Amino acid sequence: MLEKMSKHTVPYLPDVESPTMRNTVNTAVRLTVLAAAVLGATFAHAATVTPGQFKVGMEITYPPFESYDEKKNVVGSDPDLSRLLAKHMDLKAEFVDTKFSSLILSLNAGHYDAIISGMYITPERQTQAQTIAYAKTGAAIMVLKDSTIKPKVPEDLCGLKVGLEKGTTWVAQFNKLSTEYCVPNNKGAISVSEFPSAPEVTQALLSGNVQAQVEIDGAAGMIAERTKGRVVVSTEHSIYQQTLGIYVKKGNDELYQALLKAFDETKKSGEYAALLKKYNLEEPGN
Repeated sequence: MLEKMSKHTVPYLPDVESPTMRNTVNTAVRLTVLAAAVLGATFAHAATVTPGQFKVGMEITYPPFESYDEKKNVVGSDPDLSRLLAKHMDLKAEFVDTKFSSLILSLNAGHYDAIISGMYITPERQTQAQTIAYAKTGAAIMVLKDSTIKPKVPEDLCGLKVGLEKGTTWVAQFNKLSTEYCVPNNKGAISVSEFPSAPEVTQALLSGNVQAQVEIDGAAGMIAERTKGRVVVSTEHSIYQQTLGIYVKKGNDELYQALLKAFDETKKSGEYAALLKKYNLEEPGN
């Protein structure tokens, strides 16, 4: 770059430079280049935790949203979306396996750049991080195949022991339903038990410790399939439909805007529509 600079680059530079003046000019140029490089690195670091990577937090035990295949590859709708977004930002997607209940805490601690993990957008969560809506889905109720209880709607859970993954929004909804509907109508309270992960809820259902399991609609079908028919989905339609969100740490506006742009690019390219169709998800607002 220095070889391409003319003498007119520096105002009032005489035709004949003294060694002292030449050294002063070269030093100033080097300092300017170094400062620009450091500033650029600072901006890059502010955007992502690791330069060149888009690190995404998710609990990788939740098919079809995210899980490991037989070769230990991370697969599912959320990894697929993460890779699309990373591609449009010229970054490489990396995944950080984290317990669902710790995802937002770990995001704000700087362990990764974003959360894409089948997480509903709620007012409470929006006080902790920025969100981008990317899909809409609901929940399903699962029971043992030979159970005499076949809940179709949330009200059918009155008097039952229900298992949920820790950190979901359904706990408050079932507590409210129990208090405002089940108990006043003498149908029995809903007893909610929380477990660290979805597979542990299913194990509790199989062992008889809970009578019903509630999971996101798409995941419920996969979970039931993995039990080889011992667990079935009893609901005919999704319950408690909500919007899924990408979560970004507050204050990281550079990455947030980059994600919005990348998300828009996936829509223009048709990749987003193909992803929704593949995983039976709906676009938010539809």
